[in-house]
Amino acid sequence: MEFIHRAAPELQQGIAELPPFHLPEDLAAARNNIPLPAVKSERVRITEQVLTVAGGHQMQVRIYEPAQRKEQHALPALLWTHGGGYILGHPGGDDGLCESFVETANCVVVSPDYRLAPEHPFPAAIEDSYAALVWLAGAANGLHIDASRIAVGGASAGGGLAAALALMARDKGGPSLCFQLPLYPMLDDRNLTPSSHEITHPAVWNRANNLIAWEMYLGGPAGGEATSPYAAPGRAQHLAGLPPAYTCVGQLDPFRDETIEYVTRLAQAGVEVEFHLYPGGYHGFEHVVPTAGISRRAREEYIHALARALNS
Repeated sequence: MEFIHRAAPELQQGIAELPPFHLPEDLAAARNNIPLPAVKSERVRITEQVLTVAGGHQMQVRIYEPAQRKEQHALPALLWTHGGGYILGHPGGDDGLCESFVETANCVVVSPDYRLAPEHPFPAAIEDSYAALVWLAGAANGLHIDASRIAVGGASAGGGLAAALALMARDKGGPSLCFQLPLYPMLDDRNLTPSSHEITHPAVWNRANNLIAWEMYLGGPAGGEATSPYAAPGRAQHLAGLPPAYTCVGQLDPFRDETIEYVTRLAQAGVEVEFHLYPGGYHGFEHVVPTAGISRRAREEYIHALARALNS
């Protein structure tokens, strides 16, 4: 059956309207394609700060807080890493979603503008993201964070970074995390699963683009034996001791099988995990067709999962 007809009926028009995307030739144009700004919420205040990270690199972080928060009350926090295959994206592209996190979970969200490949291959992105996490958990940032209620999250490549951050925080002895939210995460550079071979349609994130993005991120061929689990968390041998997790993926996502495998291994390691598989959903479908019923349901489910985790 043709790919578009396998998609949920309410998501099919979204595929028809997506332009084909081919790496590496379309990377520059995609980076210059700035999305329309989200309608700003009056209930959320957005500010920015610049952090100095490894090697003296200056990195901007985008901060979302309740506009009317009472400064004397410490709030839970989420470090959110944006998606884009490790080669695209900017924190501002997730303004609407991060505002929803703030409003629903009554939390602070910090999103780092981490360095992108291929100009800055691994470990630049994870080093930047971990530096932002350490800063977020610190007492000197002026954000009045409850250090016992910090989560990491992200979608696609951002989900891969969130999973890697959970591993890194465990291995380094902190910061302490209460939850992880790696949504349809980009976890494994080996691309050996059936779903990684199955999805080839040019308008959605597919096998060809995924292979090239991994090569750009790793700074060389993907699938080698020496790839770090902080680059590809699907390679991590030991998953015990990680924070509780929520994740989801569409059935037509190339990351379907690696997500299912990771979820299974988390559960086998004794990590609490909630997982949702959306039939007829392709990569990032809830952003492509945000008004579809399946999109609203997926978005509401992961936003409320975060709210429960941060406020339980």
